[in-house]
Amino acid sequence: MSSSTVIAWGSGEDGQLGIGNNEDKEWVSEIKALRTFNVSSVVAGSRNSLAICDDGKLFTWGWNQRGTLGHPAETKAENVPTQVKALANVKIVQAAIGGWHCLAVDDQGRAYAWGGNEYGQCGEEPEKKDDAGRPLRRDIVIPQRCAPKLTVRQVAAGGTHSVVLTREGHVWTWGQPWPPGDIKQIFVPVRVQGLERVRVIAVGAFHNLALAEDGTLWAWGNNEYGQLGTGDTQPRSQPILVQGLSGLTLVDIAAGGWHSTTLTSDGEVYGWGRGEHGRLGFGDDKSSKMLPQKVQLLAGEDIIQVSCGGTHSVAMTSDGRIFSYGRGDHGRLGYGKKVTTGHPMEVPINLPSPNNTDDDEKADGHWQAKLVGCGGRHTLAIVHWSHEDRD
Repeated sequence: MSSSTVIAWGSGEDGQLGIGNNEDKEWVSEIKALRTFNVSSVVAGSRNSLAICDDGKLFTWGWNQRGTLGHPAETKAENVPTQVKALANVKIVQAAIGGWHCLAVDDQGRAYAWGGNEYGQCGEEPEKKDDAGRPLRRDIVIPQRCAPKLTVRQVAAGGTHSVVLTREGHVWTWGQPWPPGDIKQIFVPVRVQGLERVRVIAVGAFHNLALAEDGTLWAWGNNEYGQLGTGDTQPRSQPILVQGLSGLTLVDIAAGGWHSTTLTSDGEVYGWGRGEHGRLGFGDDKSSKMLPQKVQLLAGEDIIQVSCGGTHSVAMTSDGRIFSYGRGDHGRLGYGKKVTTGHPMEVPINLPSPNNTDDDEKADGHWQAKLVGCGGRHTLAIVHWSHEDRD
């Protein structure tokens, strides 16, 4: 085992844990197939997963009935990571998983899409007809270029829509941005008006967040649980300022299915939107919040990353500890209990030490998380063997 590895826990029924079987795991498990690769990023989707390596290789695993793994399906699900061959000649630097589709961007700013395309979310006109004139659902099984006129910095994927951030700091979107039927789908990227100099984007099932260089946070889309942070439940087709964050220095954002979070420079977490199952981390208060509120139960932990899944969330501290909270079935909280809770609890990273460590280092060292990725019912993380003393 190298000094860094990828771990997974939670639901495994679609092979999304990548551990060679389809079992659920209530404790962290190592993805041994990725042991020999330098993985720099992981993304957990609703039923599938991906990993990006330092050299730009992209691996996928999990559910594959809609082409979501980037190659034709031999089986309904694959429980071991395999490289996406169609992208082997480019260097992938970032990727996203939506409901049934995936997006990726390479080091040249070229974007790619694959998977479900019934709403044009892969950037191709979805309406194809067979010989009898019936419309065909056209899944994109092999990754192909999307948004070819844009130089992309970040991709984000929703339930049935896609969003990209360009190098100029503009935001573009296509697909079906609202629950089906509410608004016409588009397969040609359209620029989101009113957003300039955006630093990072985050996308939930049907809502969108954009953090600007000036520290303001904007939201648009579906709002039935208050996930836009506007103090009401009115949907917005254009970006609106998220309320209740003035005076804070925001450094990152994350969007779950129906909830939102932001992180401050002081390592504090604010959450809003759907509160059911305790996914916001407000203890026993599981009500939805229409305005951002500070997650007091993580105060003082110096959080540097938050990831939001379908019904649970994970937060990572500067010293590499992981806290999870929300829905607990399938073992998705990672500490051996299937209890649903709004109280963040630490996830124990109980793995053997790397093979190349001597006895002294084994005694001193411990695993530290470097990145977390929350999915529908599972979680991924990159962990590193460290000899640093904890405070």
